[in-house]
Amino acid sequence: MRRRVAGNLLWMLAERGLQVGVGIGVVAMLARALGPEGFAHFQYAQSIVLIAASFALVCSAEVVVPRLVAAATPAAEQQLLRHAFVLRLGGGVVGYLLMCAYLGITAPLPDIWHAALVLGIAILLREPVGVVTAWMQAHTNNRPGTLFSLAALAIKASLVGALFAAHVTNVAGYAIAFAVEVIVLATLLATFYSRQRGAGDVPWQPELARELLGAGTLFWISFILMMGARRVDQLILQPAVPAAEFGAYAACMQILDNFTMVATILAAGIAPSYVYARQRFDDAHASIGRIALGLTGVGLAGGLAIAACAPWVVALLYGQAFAATVGLLRMAAIISALVFADVALTLLAAHLRKPRWVAIKWALVLATILAWDLVMIPRYGNWGAIAGYAVGNAVAVLVGAVLWWRHRPTRQMASA
Repeated sequence: MRRRVAGNLLWMLAERGLQVGVGIGVVAMLARALGPEGFAHFQYAQSIVLIAASFALVCSAEVVVPRLVAAATPAAEQQLLRHAFVLRLGGGVVGYLLMCAYLGITAPLPDIWHAALVLGIAILLREPVGVVTAWMQAHTNNRPGTLFSLAALAIKASLVGALFAAHVTNVAGYAIAFAVEVIVLATLLATFYSRQRGAGDVPWQPELARELLGAGTLFWISFILMMGARRVDQLILQPAVPAAEFGAYAACMQILDNFTMVATILAAGIAPSYVYARQRFDDAHASIGRIALGLTGVGLAGGLAIAACAPWVVALLYGQAFAATVGLLRMAAIISALVFADVALTLLAAHLRKPRWVAIKWALVLATILAWDLVMIPRYGNWGAIAGYAVGNAVAVLVGAVLWWRHRPTRQMASA
């Protein structure tokens, strides 16, 4: 059993690692092909889509996977998956319509419109069909899903590479390559599940739908708030600065997104053995503290390395047209150590099953970033957004540290 769990975890980590590596290469080709302005349009469209896509995660894995594990029969599994799929699809439709409404109100350039509408296909497919991935996780068999994900990723990278080699500079063309990845992955997952379980006739149960919706509401709200906090700076910055400046900021954040994903990968690999498997709370609490210090050190070391190599990193990935990214990256890379600390401290809420804590934290972070950016970005542009990135992550770490300290085990609890 341990070997199966370890193998399943390795498949998950390998997928995330390859996604980071290939993602960096894809972004580099995008930036060089589109230039600062075209890259800015693509990144802005992607930010809008990512926020809208959070509405599709109505029934998160935290809700679905435990119920799948407890399901007594394949029929019960199928019933659960169908209801989760419908709820996620409904959330995706709401998210897509909200995205269209936002685009209609803000009236961006045609490039942004077209890219967002095409990239928005992911809102309708990724999370709804993702219930099959949850089903695989419940059976500790992530290998097929990882292979499907890597196959779709390879197709996207090949299409982007072909467009880059053909000197295509149309933003919508690259958006189609991203949409193809989602379509291929959804098709592979749906086909695999239908072959394994078939497509039985499952009656709709309003009570089950309400139960899933109620159980997943806090996770859903947390995810929406988190995505808003992570991307709202770009929505505020884009109309406030020239496209080339926004492109420089978006390029900086793209590098940091891939770098900070290392924190999630490390936490996912460490937490099952050193936090979730601990029988005593004081052991788990102490482990979270040590993990927070360790990940913060890793983030700081990596951030300092990126800051020192920023001119070479930017030149290698984006080219000389993105020279303005260097200064931004030097500062933001060091600040990103806060993200590593936050990921580690969030393990406490996950261990104690307290999604309310996560929702409160991201609500405070989002409110802080909104207040800061609305005042500072019109005055200081990109540097105002970098400062907002620091302030927002500092608030997240502060909330996590306070919760960790306030819920430290007492002597009586430790002795018990």
